[in-house]
Amino acid sequence: MAESVVRLSPRQKMINLMYIVLTAMLALNVSSDVLDGFVQVEDGLARTNANVHRRNDAIYSQLDAFTEQNPEKGRQWLNKATEVRSRSLELYALIDSLKIAIVRRADGEDGDPADIQRRDDLESAAVVMLSGGDNEGEHLRRAVDDYRVFITSLIPDSTKRASIDAALSTAPYRRPGTVAPQKWEEAKFENQPVVAAVTLLTKLQNDVRYAEGDALTNLLSMVDAGDVRVNEINAFVIPQSRMVMRGGKYSANIVLAAVDTTARPVIYINDKPLADEHGLYEFQASSTGTFDYSGYLEVAHGDGTTTRHPFSSSYVVMEPTATVSATMMNVLYAGINNPIGISVPGVPMSAVSATMTNGTLSRNGDSWIAKPSKVGENATITVTATIDGSSQTVNTSTFRVRKLPDPVAFITFTGQNGQPERYKGGKPISKTTLMAAPGLDAAIDDDMLNIDFKVLGFETVFFDQMGNAIPEVAQGAQFSQRQKDQFRRLSRGKRFYISRIRAIGPDGIERTLNPVEVIVN
Repeated sequence: MAESVVRLSPRQKMINLMYIVLTAMLALNVSSDVLDGFVQVEDGLARTNANVHRRNDAIYSQLDAFTEQNPEKGRQWLNKATEVRSRSLELYALIDSLKIAIVRRADGEDGDPADIQRRDDLESAAVVMLSGGDNEGEHLRRAVDDYRVFITSLIPDSTKRASIDAALSTAPYRRPGTVAPQKWEEAKFENQPVVAAVTLLTKLQNDVRYAEGDALTNLLSMVDAGDVRVNEINAFVIPQSRMVMRGGKYSANIVLAAVDTTARPVIYINDKPLADEHGLYEFQASSTGTFDYSGYLEVAHGDGTTTRHPFSSSYVVMEPTATVSATMMNVLYAGINNPIGISVPGVPMSAVSATMTNGTLSRNGDSWIAKPSKVGENATITVTATIDGSSQTVNTSTFRVRKLPDPVAFITFTGQNGQPERYKGGKPISKTTLMAAPGLDAAIDDDMLNIDFKVLGFETVFFDQMGNAIPEVAQGAQFSQRQKDQFRRLSRGKRFYISRIRAIGPDGIERTLNPVEVIVN
């Protein structure tokens, strides 16, 4: 930029300098109206804290009085409430001490948080909370974190717990116009007027008081949480299972809620009394289908009267069945372990067995592993189950057996993170990486199958300056010395091909794989 030709007089230069200084002072100055507003907020929060404290005292006194009357029932909750009070008072006192330290830093040893003189002091809060070796701000943040974890563990209500967690959050905060978030203590106390810092600390005390109150209220409610209150009597049918296989047994308990064990009700089903006084209703299921039944319970009362409580239910009788599915694929592949899911509804896994043709079937916990032997020949899985003491066939499923799909050939090398990586061609690879690679590998890695193949041999094809192909043959999976010599002669941008790749997999079938194009970077 060209230098200005306008020459300023010394007087004009002084005026300009004074304007700059005045502007800076105005930018740093905090309006007295704003400071007065903080004072009003501080007074309101202080009154609220006192009111909440009195409310918390009343809740604690209720719990204390109940424990005196019933120590066995109330002692554990009173002990927890006492710990809540102790830790709340400890954190509250810590915050009080920090308010006093900030005010005395600004006003001197006689400073009083209730009567701040230098309310607009922008340094005292930062000096006390952020500088020096005491790390008061960090100490406060850790104390709030510990208190928040403790107090929220006593609040089962997810909404209240989330509210307390948000109110006592000390997560980093990014101020508008800044790039990186600040620590909680820096965002709260850096460049804050004394009156604002004190008000923020009083607000934190307010949050502590409310969190304490929620925890005490919950502890008081827990005193009667284990009591059982009965205000309604109903009849219930509790079957062991609504699904019954043909030949199996249907069992159900018919009970009256809040029944008196000294005067059990009389149970009628289809107007006939049930023989079992405990309400066990069972019979042999002889045919398939859906069936309904109903009845009522007669309850005798102390005044000689009886009441009738009707009930109804249903059950389903089905043919024996089972579910057999290939959890990894719709077909079985020869030569590998195929996970199989076998389940029989209503029958425990210990009572289920299975066999397979054209291969082996073995149990692995609650799942099964099928390993077919011949490609092109179907495998049949037969499932049997022990039901009510007798073994019966419940399912027969047939699967097609296929050979494994062709794998992909690749060069294995060590990546920048130290982990093995696979180069499958079509993009540049550094000459150093290529020289360090031992040879060629092959595998299926399509997210469903992850199966390694053995490379039996391959051929590399290079091209000279005249375009003539120069093949080099490798026996096995390793690069030959002649092939590596060819690698060494390659310049940047050159390419060669790996073809006639022969590989064999777990199914014992040899196959020729697609060629790999290698581009030297």
